[in-house]
Amino acid sequence: MSSLAQLIENSRTNEAIAKKLFEIETEILSCTSSKELLQTLLTMIKTKFQLHDIHLLLVDPPPLNYMLSQVAQSDWHKQHTRQISAERLALFHHDEKPMLTNELAQFDCILPVNLFTGAKSAAFIPVKLEGKLFGSLLLTDSSKGRFAPDLGTMHLEQLAVKVSLCLSNVLIREQLEYMANYDRLTGAANRRLMEATIADELSRQKRYGVPFSLLFIDCNKFKQINDTYGHDCGDKVLVYVANQLKELIRDNDRCFRYAGDEFVITLASQRQREADQAAARLTRFFATHQMRYQELLLPVTISCGAIESNGQQTMDELLKLADKALYRHKAEQPG
Repeated sequence: MSSLAQLIENSRTNEAIAKKLFEIETEILSCTSSKELLQTLLTMIKTKFQLHDIHLLLVDPPPLNYMLSQVAQSDWHKQHTRQISAERLALFHHDEKPMLTNELAQFDCILPVNLFTGAKSAAFIPVKLEGKLFGSLLLTDSSKGRFAPDLGTMHLEQLAVKVSLCLSNVLIREQLEYMANYDRLTGAANRRLMEATIADELSRQKRYGVPFSLLFIDCNKFKQINDTYGHDCGDKVLVYVANQLKELIRDNDRCFRYAGDEFVITLASQRQREADQAAARLTRFFATHQMRYQELLLPVTISCGAIESNGQQTMDELLKLADKALYRHKAEQPG
């Protein structure tokens, strides 16, 4: 092939790649969440460039505290993302540029081997957030020459910039929304989100007759814990209680930090009997499980009031009734 013909062929190839990159960028710009963006991005890159597979390696711990939490995860993302230490991530991008390789055995001690099943070459594309490396797109192919180390990386560098900019914009917006709706200490949804959730449930109850109940919870002897062990221990107690509550409730129930050591749990489609059972189950769990703090095992227990909405109460009235039920339960407990 003559040099002119080769130049024309290269130009056509570059034009085709540029078109695919433009289509990917156009699609991800319309994404409104990081979950949607990542799924769209990885699916489109794999399809348009006919890759063997694609994964996103994310630095651990993540730069934004809500990332990879239960708030931001889905089954799809668990399958297509992997956590990696900052030190190991830097091995792929010491010069902050894409890395091409067809010597995959060198990664056996760094990454799970199943990421390279059926692959003979790979490309690592750096992803940055506010100028700092926080991830890498791992592209794999069944051809050893697809990502040979002597090939150019211009188009991959362009893709890295586009992905980093789009993802940064979405993540920063989500971080602001997260800070507005979730408690910074415990990670539980905050009072603002609680009020919106209860309002929705009460509206649904009035419209469709769907039952709705809630639990009002506080930590027993919380002030005594603070006074005895200090506020650091008190904070850890709140985190412990919030985490356990979130794990123990159903997927369609929600846990909120109301104020101080008080939490509210909304129970969708549950009547008083089910609410009482849920309250008893949660109370029993904390009564039989102690919290480890330094070298100690601390008894951290809760009191829990349950109330079913009759469809007529306002949110404030329902919360006051739940609070009264809480104090009745507290008075009934020994000690």
